[in-house]
Amino acid sequence: MASAIAAQTAVVAQATQATRARGAQRVQACAGFKAAPLAQKKQSLKAAVAQRVAAPQGAGSRVVATMAKKSVGDLSKADLEGKVVFVRADLNVPLDGDLKITDDTRIRAAVPTLKYLTDNGAKVLLTSHLGRPKKGPEDKFRLNPVQPRLSELLGKAVKKVDDCIGDAVAKATAELKNGEVLLLENVRFYPEEEKNDAEFAKKLAANADIYVNDAFGTAHRAHASTEGVTKYLKPSVAGFLLQKELDYLDGAVSAPKRPFVAIVGGSKVSSKIGVIESLLEKCDKIILGGGMIFTFYKARGLNVGSSLVEEDKLALAKELEEKAKAKGVEFVLPTDVIVADKFAPDANTQTVEVTAIPDGWMGLDIGPKSIDLLKDTLKGAKTVIWNGPMGVFEFDAFSKGTFAIADELAGMQDCITIIGGGDSVAAVEKAGVAEKMSHISTGGGASLELLEGKVLPGVAALNEA
Repeated sequence: MASAIAAQTAVVAQATQATRARGAQRVQACAGFKAAPLAQKKQSLKAAVAQRVAAPQGAGSRVVATMAKKSVGDLSKADLEGKVVFVRADLNVPLDGDLKITDDTRIRAAVPTLKYLTDNGAKVLLTSHLGRPKKGPEDKFRLNPVQPRLSELLGKAVKKVDDCIGDAVAKATAELKNGEVLLLENVRFYPEEEKNDAEFAKKLAANADIYVNDAFGTAHRAHASTEGVTKYLKPSVAGFLLQKELDYLDGAVSAPKRPFVAIVGGSKVSSKIGVIESLLEKCDKIILGGGMIFTFYKARGLNVGSSLVEEDKLALAKELEEKAKAKGVEFVLPTDVIVADKFAPDANTQTVEVTAIPDGWMGLDIGPKSIDLLKDTLKGAKTVIWNGPMGVFEFDAFSKGTFAIADELAGMQDCITIIGGGDSVAAVEKAGVAEKMSHISTGGGASLELLEGKVLPGVAALNEA
């Protein structure tokens, strides 16, 4: 028994080492792409991403089999031509009061996979959720606004049907020609979707031959369209966007070019505990910012005025700092902050040392000395991952710290820069430097869970490479 266990352990260790190496190779290739001439960067995103994932799939020290997934790029024209491919994308775009799209990033992110499939003669059934419908079909949550923009981006008319299962879908699918796309209606109009109901998943899969998951933002949920359908469609593979997310967020973090620096911000320690603990095992330095820093200050015995503090996390804050010290990880907190007399864009402000926060005032951004400190901390870094803003960047008066970090990362040419979802993405977009980052994650919760080392159900369900 002991020898069998030892042999199995050796095999797992070898596999883990191999997948780490492959992840590092792919990420280094991505870094090369970032530094390429402008003309080269202007090649189609499809080709660029296909090239990145052409190497053997999988990266990271987590459950190896979970990350070594088959990609849509592994399917040839012979595999795809004439086949009906059910694609789960994340087309959950923000809409204004007139149901006009205000940011089409997620639609554009889905294009490379869709173009690859249609260029190779597949018939595509495209599904997504939009918003949070609770009472079945609601006009404000229909995918109608997506159809014209997707048609424009694909350069061909995208058809649409007002359901995602049933006779209407079957009829429209039968009429599809090779290379055409049929947009199905919001899959969350059915409560069975989020319950991962097996019968509903079977109905979703009824008209298709192959499954492609390109919705990283929902890959951490075991829903009918992300996990259930894989039981009825083979092969079930990752789309280019999903694969790219795994390559960066898992590959770069598990086998980073060093020094490896993480920047973790946001309002609460509680929402980032898992991420910080996971990164302590891998990083050389961790920079903290945002509202969570005041919990750490109070744990050190400092007065934080009326700043946000999680009283029940004070012991945890101490523990995290002690862990960092024990592991030799440089744990960097701001030294000065911008405080306000109220939480409002027109609040009175002053810049103070963290040891001199006045009573009744709340910290809403990092100060100029802290910006310089963080820039010094980032010098020479070869991999940086950023998740969470430095302050309340939605208010101009408290946006300087976040935008300074965004600008600094944008100028780090010899560094893999990964923006790990959520408000950090909004920050780099607002700062106008998104295109200068190596990778911007499309998933909020999914990004956090992957960084924490959790297995994502929507990834685990896909076929092995």
